[in-house]
Amino acid sequence: MQVPFVDLKAQYRAIREEINPAIQKILDDAAFILGGSVSSFEAAFAKLHGVKYCYGLGSGTDGNHLALWGLNIGPGDEVIIPANTFIATAWGATLCGATPVFADCDLDNYNLDPKKIEERITSRTKAIVPVHLYGQPADMDAILAVAEKHGLHVAEDCAQAHFATYNGRPVGGFGIASSFSFYPGKNLGAYGEGGAVATNDPDLARKFRMIRDHGSEQKYYHEVLGHNYRMDGIQGAVLGVKLKYLHEWTEARNRHAKLYRELLTGLPEFALPEEGSHAFHVYHLFVIRTPHRRRLQEHLQQSGVSTGLHYPVPLHLQKAFQHLGYRRGDFPMAELAADQVLSLPMYPELTRDQIEYVADCIRGFFD
Repeated sequence: MQVPFVDLKAQYRAIREEINPAIQKILDDAAFILGGSVSSFEAAFAKLHGVKYCYGLGSGTDGNHLALWGLNIGPGDEVIIPANTFIATAWGATLCGATPVFADCDLDNYNLDPKKIEERITSRTKAIVPVHLYGQPADMDAILAVAEKHGLHVAEDCAQAHFATYNGRPVGGFGIASSFSFYPGKNLGAYGEGGAVATNDPDLARKFRMIRDHGSEQKYYHEVLGHNYRMDGIQGAVLGVKLKYLHEWTEARNRHAKLYRELLTGLPEFALPEEGSHAFHVYHLFVIRTPHRRRLQEHLQQSGVSTGLHYPVPLHLQKAFQHLGYRRGDFPMAELAADQVLSLPMYPELTRDQIEYVADCIRGFFD
């Protein structure tokens, strides 16, 4: 049996009869940049996540940058970021001219460890960027408490956590700002690049709206420095259709995670993902951990099962950040995760037979 890591074709086939007309309308109207499809999606997505303002962007990386740019983060400033995340989180700081300051993760949930934040704070620290990694919300109560104590902004990276909740509230509205990614493989994915930035602050919302469109609210009149971070009309149309299915797809991911747990509990030297009592995990990724990762991944590949590595090199050891002077051993939990985590196939269209096959292959490896 062949089990892909993700199957975007299967999802497209299931909604093709709605997607194709939505795209065709954009072509017929020639509404290629922003437009009604984007604004409709922005309003629906904002409502879903309990935020007042949401703006569609060209990518999640745009959102990471814009969230901090709007907060006036700049040269000389420092931003605390998890060492265990995708590098786009750090680009938000670097694109502003600020310095990313890394902090270790909690190995139970792989998110930023709130207990490790204060030791990273200096007089130059301006913001904390928690990531709701793999689809599980970070411990926002503890993070917000540290931020309030030190007068810091919190900008959530929600790239992997559409529809996730913390203590019953959707992610994206806990900090002063938040960013989302709609990369095709995400729980809510575009048919190309896409992202968003969100806030409940009206003044910050106005800055976001202007910065994404060349610093302008009126064409050819530019009030602030800006960029071209606008969302394409086609992506707005695609996301508008797919948003209607997000609840259904999220439920499917949780069913798959439950089945994986039932089938894989009790293996030696094998850790299943843990769910915090405060969190509703949306399982963008189903990540296991084992010291035998390399051989297990090879075994699964030979058996027709595709897997992923998220992420094999923690940020503080990336060549791009070697000038910051970090060394192996600085963040042991992030390094352990980088060495041992493996992402199993996870997408709504997975079948029970496929999950059982993956589990049988894993159990066969350990047997």
